[in-house]
Amino acid sequence: MSTLDPQAQAMVDAMARMQVLPLSQLSVEQAREQFARTRAPFLAPPQEVGAVSDSAIPGPAGKLRIRAYRPLGSRHEEALPALVYFHGGGWVFGDLDSHDPLCRELCNLAQCVVISVEYRRAPEHRFPAAVEDAIAAVRHVAGRAADLHVDATRLAVGGDSAGGTLATVAALTLRDHGGPRLALQVLIYPVTDLAMDSRSYTSIANGFTLTRERMTYFRELYLRRPADIGDWRASPLKAPDLSRLPPALVITAGHDPLVDEGKAYAERLAASGVPVTYTCYDGLVHGFVSMAGAIDAGHRAIAEVAVAVKSAFSGAR
Repeated sequence: MSTLDPQAQAMVDAMARMQVLPLSQLSVEQAREQFARTRAPFLAPPQEVGAVSDSAIPGPAGKLRIRAYRPLGSRHEEALPALVYFHGGGWVFGDLDSHDPLCRELCNLAQCVVISVEYRRAPEHRFPAAVEDAIAAVRHVAGRAADLHVDATRLAVGGDSAGGTLATVAALTLRDHGGPRLALQVLIYPVTDLAMDSRSYTSIANGFTLTRERMTYFRELYLRRPADIGDWRASPLKAPDLSRLPPALVITAGHDPLVDEGKAYAERLAASGVPVTYTCYDGLVHGFVSMAGAIDAGHRAIAEVAVAVKSAFSGAR
């Protein structure tokens, strides 16, 4: 394992000085508040975008909040390509606000519409609620493209951590059940196997932003029962067929318990004939992309995503 990036080390040290309580000692609402409080100092300042609007769309079990970002310099009526984005937070934490700076920066750099989705969270809504919401959101964007001023022929999905899982499961489902066709899937340190038995779960179990204990907490709140671990919608690495999927950009962090399963998923995609770009940011920790206010590599990763998105949309014309 490589040396920890100095900025990542400074962030880890700063977090250690905060009054962070074990999640087991907190209610879910207290844990969510702690998540927001401890991340806030490290978020990048929100960039100005061309337009941003919140709205609600129909979901499988009620309304879903979405936030649409349009890049600087774009016209409101212009039908731009769109990236549907799912935030991280272990299916328990996170919302439209937690990933607002990331979505703004990505929107401007990629020169596309970014549509952030606030899917149902656990434990109030357990698996597969978030998966169902993710699929419904992509279908809604495609079906109402004219109203949203997006180009339905140029759509992509993306997300970080738990959101990366939702993005790839949406891609798998849409492949087999009528589309829409996607130009790209962006998977930033995704969860791909909730068995949690990879080597990195042992070698990087403690001491960083994501630990084995925290992932166990998320898994217990997210899943309905242990058997769900084997369901490919929770653990997409267990999907029987990864062929015929959209091209993928997979980003991992070297000091992250999820690094091995992210790499394994990229390797399986490639072995299945899917074009894949895999980048491991060796000295970084889980969450670094959304905490670009403290870690410069977060901006570099967002720029890498933007290049991949622009290239995919250019090829989809």
